[in-house]
Amino acid sequence: MTDPRYPIGKFQFVNPPTAAERTKLIDHIAETPKRLRAAIQGLNPEQIETPYREGGWTVRQVAHHVPESHMNAYIRFKLALTEDEPTIKPYMEDRWA
Repeated sequence: MTDPRYPIGKFQFVNPPTAAERTKLIDHIAETPKRLRAAIQGLNPEQIETPYREGGWTVRQVAHHVPESHMNAYIRFKLALTEDEPTIKPYMEDRWA
């Protein structure tokens, strides 16, 4: 890993996904809560409070951020699709951490 801010690398858009790739991506998203629970299960308090990188968030903060961010994104998409003149509603991510 060359940049610890991007532990799995930066996003790279290649092409729009095929129907099969889209199904696989949706399945991956559906599995994420179970995989996140499994990843943190059994960690002791010290491990939960350990940052994943120097100056980064703790495991606890990341574990809470992921579902909160997804819930917020879901609501924002829902509002954008159902409002006549949607406004992008920002939020202060750092305050949620």
